[in-house]
Amino acid sequence: MLPAYPQGQPQVTILRITIPAGARLPLHRHPVINAGVLTRGQLVVVTEDGRELRLAAGDPIVEVVDTPHQGFNPGSEPAEIIVFYAGQAGTPLAVRQEP
Repeated sequence: MLPAYPQGQPQVTILRITIPAGARLPLHRHPVINAGVLTRGQLVVVTEDGRELRLAAGDPIVEVVDTPHQGFNPGSEPAEIIVFYAGQAGTPLAVRQEP
């Protein structure tokens, strides 16, 4: 379930993120609503409590909001994801979690 859209000046950001083959992203959380589509490769998203989502090229994703998670690319080619962030001006898109 997505949270209510925040009050204040809306800000929409669209990013293309490339994750190299075998790479693991640091544990992080998104304080804003976001959704995307994996356009190339493979990606596994794992929440801090161990829930796992496996994505292949063409799969959509609505990422968890304010839930620590990390992604990794188990494939032999780069993974590319286009992500749409819907937040509020001045709010970071991602916040790194300390281990």
